Amino acid sequence: MARISYSQISMFSNCPHRWKLNYIDKLKVSESNIYLIFGTAMHEVIQTYLEIMYNDSVKNADLLDLKEMLLDKLIEQFKIAEQEDGKAPCTKEDLQEFFQDGVEILDFVKRKRADYFSKRGYELIGCEVPIEVDLEKNIKMIGYIDIVILDKISNTIKIYDIKTSTRGWNKWAKKDENKTQQLLLYKQFYSRQYNHPIEKIEVEYFIVKRKLWENTDFPQKRVQKFSPASGKPSLNKVAVRLQNFLNKAFTTEGEYSSGGLYPTPSKKVCRFCEFNQTEYCNMGVK
Repeated sequence: MARISYSQISMFSNCPHRWKLNYIDKLKVSESNIYLIFGTAMHEVIQTYLEIMYNDSVKNADLLDLKEMLLDKLIEQFKIAEQEDGKAPCTKEDLQEFFQDGVEILDFVKRKRADYFSKRGYELIGCEVPIEVDLEKNIKMIGYIDIVILDKISNTIKIYDIKTSTRGWNKWAKKDENKTQQLLLYKQFYSRQYNHPIEKIEVEYFIVKRKLWENTDFPQKRVQKFSPASGKPSLNKVAVRLQNFLNKAFTTEGEYSSGGLYPTPSKKVCRFCEFNQTEYCNMGVK
């Protein structure tokens, strides 16, 4: 059985050829960097804080030494990446800078926690909640939802995805369907897998910002919330996108289909492609 993730769908939508090189030709280049290390560490610390808050008490959650937890997680992820890649994923200076940024974020989240997460009338269903849904062609969709919270009064599920960002999402990022459609897909699959009415599921991106803009005339927050449109038209659109991926990337028997998976060069896509201007693809934009 083939297993797919949202990251595969996203990569395929941007460039089918890059997806082919990664998943069919097995040329996947897996190197870590400070952004991945920081993202993983921040996810784990925020999730731990929320687990203690909801499952124990706000008091005990606030007693956690989040600064020490973050430092431990960053060092742990740094060492894992260094061992796997055979080299340091970033400089010690970068690690220190990101650590200080993370401390500022966690301090803000802790102080303003009630603005984002309420305990009264709410229940934490879980963190890293698994999504495993069987699709057509003997294909299974695999994913994990960062945070799932139940509003016990309205029986509404709230799905959160934590994103780390330098200064938050601008209007272009909010319009980027590769960013926003992940939760729309998870909304549909959560409803199917856990038998919860889809109209009773809401989605939100919880974006934490490392940096604040300087010399601004208005107060800034370290957290940005963004809820993409998730009604029927938006859900249908992401369903069509998934179906297009299944049709083009797999045969009717569920095997990989390499035909017609050509590069779709653009400045935005090629900028982050590990195969750009290599022997595997010389069509990319420099």
